[in-house]
Amino acid sequence: MKVYLSGEIHTDWREGIMTASEGLDVEFSGPVTDHATSDDAGVMILGSEEKKFWHDHKGAKLNAIRTRNAIEAADVVVVRFGEKYKQWNAAFDAGYAAAKGKALVIMHGEDHQHALKEVDAAALAVVETPQQVAKILHYIVHGEVK
Repeated sequence: MKVYLSGEIHTDWREGIMTASEGLDVEFSGPVTDHATSDDAGVMILGSEEKKFWHDHKGAKLNAIRTRNAIEAADVVVVRFGEKYKQWNAAFDAGYAAAKGKALVIMHGEDHQHALKEVDAAALAVVETPQQVAKILHYIVHGEVK
């Protein structure tokens, strides 16, 4: 099973899911989580830009190619909304995954419940911890609660 881990990049939640899912027949993928590489990939490959808008535009388009391919290849898409920043890209990924009919799991804390109510409504599961995601994956793969 292929699982795409989208969203917040400032904590180790991805590693928590992967560690808790060891032994499952699951292949994980995710976005480029190094800010500099993600932000600057476009100009590093396609050439510099004077204006920040075009600099960001080039990087966003290259990241979109990568993200769209990964979401389309995924069986399950997990989107994490963190505490520190507003993740507009995570909301976009959740919407894209929902539009593609992907099994969507949303992860966020209680304080985001109201703000993400429409995103949560599109999900098949809403969780707060990486361990809950791992338990869902175990259930999907083995049909048993761990």
